Amino acid sequence: MTDRERPSVVIENAYIAPVAGAEVAGGHIVIEGDRIVAVGPGRADAVPAGAVRVDGSGCLATPGLVNTHHHLYQWAAQGIAPDGTLFEWLVASYPVWARMDAEVVHGAATAGLAWLAASGCTTTTDHHYIFPKGRGDLFDAEVEAARAVGLRFHPCRGSMDLGRSQGGLPPDEIVEDIDEILAATEDAIRKYHDPSFGAMLRVAVAPCSPFSVSGELMVRSAELARSHGVRLHTHIAESLDEDDHCKERFGVLPVEYLDQLGWLGPDVWLAHCVHLTDKDVRRFAETGTGAAHCPSSNGRLGSGVARVPDLLRAGVPVGLGVDGAASSEMTTMAGEMRTAMLTQRARHGPHALTARQALELATLGGARCLGRAAEIGTLEPGKLADVALWRMDGFLAAIDDPVVALAYGGSPPLARLLAGGRTLVEDGELRTVPAAEAARAGAAAHRRLTAAIP
Repeated sequence: MTDRERPSVVIENAYIAPVAGAEVAGGHIVIEGDRIVAVGPGRADAVPAGAVRVDGSGCLATPGLVNTHHHLYQWAAQGIAPDGTLFEWLVASYPVWARMDAEVVHGAATAGLAWLAASGCTTTTDHHYIFPKGRGDLFDAEVEAARAVGLRFHPCRGSMDLGRSQGGLPPDEIVEDIDEILAATEDAIRKYHDPSFGAMLRVAVAPCSPFSVSGELMVRSAELARSHGVRLHTHIAESLDEDDHCKERFGVLPVEYLDQLGWLGPDVWLAHCVHLTDKDVRRFAETGTGAAHCPSSNGRLGSGVARVPDLLRAGVPVGLGVDGAASSEMTTMAGEMRTAMLTQRARHGPHALTARQALELATLGGARCLGRAAEIGTLEPGKLADVALWRMDGFLAAIDDPVVALAYGGSPPLARLLAGGRTLVEDGELRTVPAAEAARAGAAAHRRLTAAIP
C-alpha cells in the first residue's frame, strides 16, 4: 500500500505532548498519507472521508521514539560475560559473534526490531560491524527484517580492520581488509540509501571503535561518507580501558583522536560518550557532533554515566540508544527514558534530567542526531506521521501528569503506534510481524548461533 492509498487517521481526545510547542489536553491529530496535517485542541474540525477514527481517551500521544544506537545481531547472543567490563565482555563475545550468518542476523533483527516497536520506537539505527566471510548477505538480512516489521531504519555499515596482531582488540579472523570494507560500504550506500524526505531507509558509515579500526580506515571512511552525503557513526569514550588504549597507542584521549582524524562535525553522531573532558564537550558543541546516550548498557558494563546535562547545556544533540541486547538484555526504548533520567539524578541530583527532557532525548534529540529533525521527532503539521499513543489509564491513572507517568513508568502499553501513518502496533499487538513469530525467530537465531559452542 502506497502513502496515497493509506487511509487517513484521526486521533481524538488524547493528551498530546508534541515535544516542540505547547502540550494539549484533550486534543486531536489528523494524519493523511504519511504526514501529520493538523494538531490542536478539541475535536478535529475537518475529518477526511474514510478516515480511521481513534479514540485517544485516557492516552498520551507523543512522537514515535528514535533509537540512535543498536546492534541487532546481538539478540542471538545475550547473557555473555554478565559481570565483565567492556573489554572483557568483547573478548568473550567475539568468538561467538564470529559464527553468525545471514539467517542468524535476520532472525535476531526481526526479534530486536519487533521488541523496539512494542516499546514505542518508530525509527532505529543499527551498527553492524562483523562480516564473517561466506555467511551470506548480512546487511541485506537486517534490511529485509526492518521492511517486514515496518520501522524507519538507519543501518550503519560498520567495520573492523585492526586485529589483535596489529594491536587491536578483536581476533584477526573477524576483521576485514580496508579495500574490501570500503567497496562493500559503497555498495550498501548505492543499493539502499534513500536521501528523500520521508525515507524509510538510510545508510550511515560506521567503523567500529579506536581499538578495532585503523586510523587509515577512519579517514577513508569519512571521505567516502562525505562524498555520498551520508552520516558517520562510531563508538567513542565508552570506558576507561579505551582511554588507556588511546593514550598508549595515539598519545591522546579518544575524542582528541577523532578530532585529529576529522571525525567531528554536524554529520557525525557518536555512541556512549561516557568519559568526556570539558574540552570534549566544547568541541562537540562547536562542531555540531551528536551523542547517543546508552544508559542501560553503560550501567550493565560498569562503564559509567555520561555527562548528559553538560552536553545539553552546551547545545549538543543528544539522543537515546538501547545498544545491543547482549550488553543491555531486554531493554525497551521507552524504558531507556526512565533509566536515563534516574542515572543522571543519581549522579547529579534531582534536577539533572526532567521527564520532559527525557522524552525529548528519546524523540527530537534522536532525530537531530540522525539529521532528521525536519521530518520526525515532534508532532507538527508537515512532519511525518510517526506517532506513539500510550495508554495512561489503568494503574498509571494514579499519576496526574501523563508525561511524568510515561517517563517514570517505564514501558506503558501502546494503544497504537504509527510509522509514516502505517499502523505497526494496535491495542498492544504488533500488526506487521506477529510478536510470537518474531520471538520464535529470535530464539531460533540464538540456537543457531550457539549450537556449535563447545
